[in-house]
Amino acid sequence: MQHRHVRGFGWAPRFPSRLTPDPSTWADWIPPRTSVPSSSSPSIPGSPPTIRRFDPGSRRVESRIGPLSMPVARMPLWTWPMSRSEIACFGVATHACFGPCPSPRASTRLEKHRHAFFVARDPACGNTRPPHVADNEDGDRFVRGTSFGLGFQGTCALPIAMETMQGGRFSSDAPDLGFRGVPGSMASEESSKASQCAVPSAPQRWRGFAAVAPTGRVSRRVATKVSKQDRQAQLVVRAGGRAQHAAAAQVTEAPTDFAKATQLYGFEEVREQFVPEYNSLAVLYRHKKTGAEVMSLSNSDENKTFGIVLRTPVENSTGIPHILEHSVLNGSRKYPIKEPFVELIKGSLNTFLNAFTYPDRTCYPVASTNLQDFYNLVDVYLDAVFYPKCLEDPRIFLQEGWHYELEDPNKAVEYKGVVFNEMKGVYSQPDSVLGRDIQQALFPDNTYSVDSGGDPVDIPNLTYEQFKDFHSKFYHPSNARIWIYGDDDPNERLRILDTYLSAFDRRDVDSRVHAQKLWTEPRSVVNKYAVGDGTEATNYVSVNWLLSEDRFDVETELAIGFLDHLLLGTSASPLQKALNDSGLGEAIIGGGLEDELRQPTFSIGLKGVKEEDRQKVVDLVQSTLKQLAEEGFTQEAVEASVNTIEFALRENNTGRFPRGLSLMLRSMASWLYEKDPFEPLKWADSLDKFKARLASGEDIFRPLIKQYFLDNPHRVTVELEPDLSLGNEVEAKERARLDSFKETLDAKAIEELIQTTVTLKEWQETPNPPESLKCVPALKLDDIPKEAKSIPIDVQKAGDATLLRHDLFTNDILYTEVGLDMKTIPMDLLPLVPLFCRCMTQMGTDKMDLVQLSQLIGRKTGGISFYPFTSCRKGVEEPVAYIMMRGKAMADQVGDLFSIGSDVLRNARLDDKSRFKQMVLETKAGLESALLGSGHRVAASRLDAQRSIAGWVSESMGGVEYLHFIRGLVERVENDWDGVVNDLNKIRGALLQQKGTFVNMTADEKTLQASEENVRMFLDSLPAESCSAAGWNPRLNAVNEALLVPTQVNYVGKAANLYEDAGYKLHGSSYVINKYLGTTWLWDRIRVSGGAYGGFCDFDSHSGMFSYLSYRDPNLLKSLNNYDGTVDFLRSLEMDKEELHKSIIGAIGDVDSYQLPDAKGYTSLMRYLLDVSDEERQQRRDEILGTTQADFHAFADALEAVRGEHARIVVVTSKEDAAAAEAERPGLFDTTQSLL
Repeated sequence: MQHRHVRGFGWAPRFPSRLTPDPSTWADWIPPRTSVPSSSSPSIPGSPPTIRRFDPGSRRVESRIGPLSMPVARMPLWTWPMSRSEIACFGVATHACFGPCPSPRASTRLEKHRHAFFVARDPACGNTRPPHVADNEDGDRFVRGTSFGLGFQGTCALPIAMETMQGGRFSSDAPDLGFRGVPGSMASEESSKASQCAVPSAPQRWRGFAAVAPTGRVSRRVATKVSKQDRQAQLVVRAGGRAQHAAAAQVTEAPTDFAKATQLYGFEEVREQFVPEYNSLAVLYRHKKTGAEVMSLSNSDENKTFGIVLRTPVENSTGIPHILEHSVLNGSRKYPIKEPFVELIKGSLNTFLNAFTYPDRTCYPVASTNLQDFYNLVDVYLDAVFYPKCLEDPRIFLQEGWHYELEDPNKAVEYKGVVFNEMKGVYSQPDSVLGRDIQQALFPDNTYSVDSGGDPVDIPNLTYEQFKDFHSKFYHPSNARIWIYGDDDPNERLRILDTYLSAFDRRDVDSRVHAQKLWTEPRSVVNKYAVGDGTEATNYVSVNWLLSEDRFDVETELAIGFLDHLLLGTSASPLQKALNDSGLGEAIIGGGLEDELRQPTFSIGLKGVKEEDRQKVVDLVQSTLKQLAEEGFTQEAVEASVNTIEFALRENNTGRFPRGLSLMLRSMASWLYEKDPFEPLKWADSLDKFKARLASGEDIFRPLIKQYFLDNPHRVTVELEPDLSLGNEVEAKERARLDSFKETLDAKAIEELIQTTVTLKEWQETPNPPESLKCVPALKLDDIPKEAKSIPIDVQKAGDATLLRHDLFTNDILYTEVGLDMKTIPMDLLPLVPLFCRCMTQMGTDKMDLVQLSQLIGRKTGGISFYPFTSCRKGVEEPVAYIMMRGKAMADQVGDLFSIGSDVLRNARLDDKSRFKQMVLETKAGLESALLGSGHRVAASRLDAQRSIAGWVSESMGGVEYLHFIRGLVERVENDWDGVVNDLNKIRGALLQQKGTFVNMTADEKTLQASEENVRMFLDSLPAESCSAAGWNPRLNAVNEALLVPTQVNYVGKAANLYEDAGYKLHGSSYVINKYLGTTWLWDRIRVSGGAYGGFCDFDSHSGMFSYLSYRDPNLLKSLNNYDGTVDFLRSLEMDKEELHKSIIGAIGDVDSYQLPDAKGYTSLMRYLLDVSDEERQQRRDEILGTTQADFHAFADALEAVRGEHARIVVVTSKEDAAAAEAERPGLFDTTQSLL
């Protein structure tokens, strides 16, 4: 996965999948066929960090499995179970392996971690890795990082529409386009109690941990004598009066005395600090023999995290670190099978499993709540990093990097390779091209001037010898920084690490990232991007600064982070508002402050700019900054930003993204550049000092604007111009290069190339012998709990409304969702609903303008957002459909939260024409970008809309149908504005009623009781009169469809309804089989052999839809043939006991995914709405645990429907590839649409 270049598929997290970010997505996961258009994704200040994918206006992260992130610039401000990703899979990594770029960061930009993505949170789970979303045993959908390899493993606990990033910054109006998230019912049933505990106020002594004094300072470490037998029992950590239990596996006897442990295992302690912000004892160690550095954080968090990070600067764009990141997990010394990584996906209880590449580093992180599973993951990763099989087997390099392919002497030679095709997809997206151009323009003289993820033009220049030399140079303990976090034995950590590190000797590794010298004059760059015949010829304009010759000191970093939020943190922030209100472009691009690399940068601009307005954009940015430098910010604006950022920091809600990984990425941003790794973790004192400076009246922000922007000559304006011929020119040059190569081959050489192609495919498609797979460590089926865990829920009636209460510890924060029945809205008005939701918080009210409302929300709450939610419900044709108001606040501000919510629902303005038009243009730009970056989600949405009402509703509010509507709405706003306002008011009139409304609340009992009066006042403010259901019954025509866009890759979808077309009766074994297919047949045929970045299947247990999807796929017909071959694969499948049990454990790992308290409350809500009882969940769990080989064979009969007459195909492809497929298989498509 490339991170910002995280490779791989993203808010946390960036990845492609049909998820809708949390990342928190990444996005977060939404129930099957649930619809939460990104356009409505919540924009809650103070949301948890999300994975950022720096494609647009910044760097990109890639991950191993797939896009880990969506273009994520600023995660939506809310904590979702997943990540906010492209979420989102997808950080600053240049290439991510699987899913959203795991670089979540808080919307405040103070939480620096990097796509996901997820799901970081992707308001729509943008382009995070493509986890395939599947239903969990609860009947909820969850994302599985299967064949695609994208993203986070397990379900995304929170549903949410993530904001789509418009050129680096999320736009709350970004479309979901079918990205499916998980409601969380199957998500982790047992979230970490540690995360629910307040920092202890009295000293606590834990085995192997330090005793913490009430002052928060560390007293002398206490070595408690613990017997081996005791250590093998459960580890019980007491924190704040609550017990947390973590399964403890067999471990080797280790000394409990820290000094003795460091001496025995060859480490020296460099520094130790207690970090009260995260209730952690942090110790920095150095390995004496190799110089490897280790940060060890001990605390009560059961979600243990490990990561090894290597600086990997490059000198060219052949993509060496990206290809190596993909390759090292394809077998190693101790695990000499083809892909131990995939075996871990199949049968691990991991809560995170991925790898990603930044522009200057490569990261290999894992996480798990099960101790033995955690140690297994750590061992596989360490062996892969230091002893990869790819150094001995060139076939791995050919598969993951690039190779020539020829199957017939009369046909043309082709380039194939997973990374090669991944990057062709990246370079097909204008936002990604812009991000690359910005980075290279700002850093023309150091490693950031090239693409660590790889340029498709340069990747074929990479040789196998260069590939091996790169590993030899940089993959050494002397160049490693290792992170371990959680509630495991800190001494055992050192013992495990020493078993690997001690085999090496210290070596000088020059991996320094040299600083870019600052310029004395501004510069400008103009490049091209490819467009299709149907695309409006508009431009991208971005203004970018390199802010400093080195990393900021702590005080400056904090101040610049606040300044970034003041400038761009909300739609009412002055710089963002000035650009939005200008009418000069369609959507904002640029992620603002980016500080994860060697030097901090800042980017902002617009896309969809007319030729004559290009300079006006630059002038507007400069004049707005000049005005702010003269006038400063209002006290209300500063107060709102401080509250928003402080809320997010203290809440530390990273959704489904492991907190330990979030902290690792934050720490690395300093540690990698010889700075203090502790500083990024210790923000409380700096924040207090900063607030004191503000209180004293010090003028902090105006001098910063002047110094770092107005008087800073290291500024570059980057513009992209549309070019109708560029796409064809790129393809023609590649074809000429390949034809020229073939001309150099004689008959014998051609025959050898054909044989090499055949041999490689045979190797790729031949599974490992069952006995060889036993080398990969795995848990036992007996280790898995047999009982499904429940979440506390109390259902009460309040007149015609329903109250749902979840008594969970949330550290005095109330999380709430208010659902208003959407089925009362007339069908023809549904496409306006996402924009109506945005109007609630982005137009002001009858008494407050947009700025005042935004500042009030920032001062009084942790964030409020509105978005539509739709889903199928098993056995019922009528969909579940609500407009959701989601918010969070401290216990003493719950009254403010519900008061503001009531006010905006009843009194939000709907008549601001200029603001509404800008939202429409932003939505249009986001939808068009999604066609190129998330085509698999587009295809999935179209397929769903053919078979269910919920699918059609989702498509009409976030898919191609929505795009058509939005394009028409642009004209209607100009010609029939009164009619538009009238329709918006009709929606409000149909929506506001007590009947059918619910209020979902998650907090401790004391806070719940104290909130009840505020809730009843809120409900009393709603009209008692009720509206009848509008009666929806639409579907798209069931056709095979080609959606044409200018792209170098394909997104291939095929689906059928197993309930209706095959008569299938839901059984828990389907969850096991679904995941197994994604990690075996589809992984091998679509990704490994086919060269696609991802391929996966998705079974929606609510609607019955079973879908195959591919991501950044060089093939079209071959992928369809492989989909159809799934039936025969299942029928002939022979599994031994170990393989079957591994598959069952992997499915349970998804079911029992880790959740924080707010995610649990949302999960329980989803179960209630979708009518999933605890009894049914237990039945499904029993069926999962009892899955047999016969179930696999029987499921093949059901899948006959997906290759039969009822199956339908939707592909997002180029005009040329569609024509070629139609020529080879006449009648393949019933219809085609040219969309760009």
